[in-house]
Amino acid sequence: MNNCNDRRLIYPLNSKASVNRAAKNIVHALQNGNVTNEEDELIIENWRASHAHVLNTWQVIFRKRVKSRDIVFAQRLKRKNTIYDKLQRFPQMDFARMHDIAGCRLIFKNAKTLYDFVKVVHSSNFKHVLKANECKDYIKNPKESGYRGLHDVYLYQTRKGYDNSNKWNGLSVEIQYRTIYQHAWATAVEVADSLTKCRTKFSEGDRKQYKFFQLASEIIARAYENMHSCWPNLTDKELVENFLAIEDEISLLSRLKQLKAIHKADIFKKNTIIVFDIVEQGFPCSKIITFDNFQQANREYFKLEREYPKSDIVLVSTNDKQVNKSIQNAYRNYFADTTDFTAYIENGISKLLKH
Repeated sequence: MNNCNDRRLIYPLNSKASVNRAAKNIVHALQNGNVTNEEDELIIENWRASHAHVLNTWQVIFRKRVKSRDIVFAQRLKRKNTIYDKLQRFPQMDFARMHDIAGCRLIFKNAKTLYDFVKVVHSSNFKHVLKANECKDYIKNPKESGYRGLHDVYLYQTRKGYDNSNKWNGLSVEIQYRTIYQHAWATAVEVADSLTKCRTKFSEGDRKQYKFFQLASEIIARAYENMHSCWPNLTDKELVENFLAIEDEISLLSRLKQLKAIHKADIFKKNTIIVFDIVEQGFPCSKIITFDNFQQANREYFKLEREYPKSDIVLVSTNDKQVNKSIQNAYRNYFADTTDFTAYIENGISKLLKH
């Protein structure tokens, strides 16, 4: 059975009201230190797994557009722990409206190529509905944390056909567009959070680490993209001095430079589960499990999440012929690969000081 067909066997089995109720039950249990109900978890898992068909649809859409172009593309289903964490941070959110359960990521060499690509996508004649109010340009308007990138949200929409495709109508996908520089920064944030057990990604935790990444974002934006991030009013000299002062205190850049990226060459398949952990003495470790069949991959994904609730586990997919390159580049954080980030910072500081 091919990947396209086996995804079509997984579709929403419950109403949105039932899905929202199950999510609230789980959040209530977690907040009170109780064991979650297995029936509620199965409802959530079916809803999440149903988004695989949505991802496959967008994989088909993007495959032609990125062919023979220097654009990295990959996709993933949102991790269960990340879903539960987000529901606890936003208790008023209806789970059925969470728009980033299905996620696509495209990485470009520069901002011009990115914006040209997005313009073509937006002008395409899709049946799927672009949610204009959910489209965020964090390149022109960076987040306070220093995050930069452009996000689109589409609702799946199609007519009923022989395959009952309308069963997925209303499910959403978030599409992230980043330059290589923005992606290197975002990767470093996730790797650093894993190392230090901070939550910089969510603007929580150690404030010095948070400021480190704010300043790092500004350095990268200025040195490589002729842009600003979240500290636009500092002079180049002040920016570098502030960054080096923070680095003297926390030595985070030094720690990231010392990390040895995990290389898993030529072992990926179209459906790949990555299990990432920081083991003893702060060493990163990744386990790779590959599948040709999506249903098998999804069953194993759910099983591993239940067995190893503290591990960082993700199911990623791509139909790119260069599957190894796509997955390792798009999800560098799962391989502790911050080499680009550390190089961008060191070279960027030199560039700014020469101005």
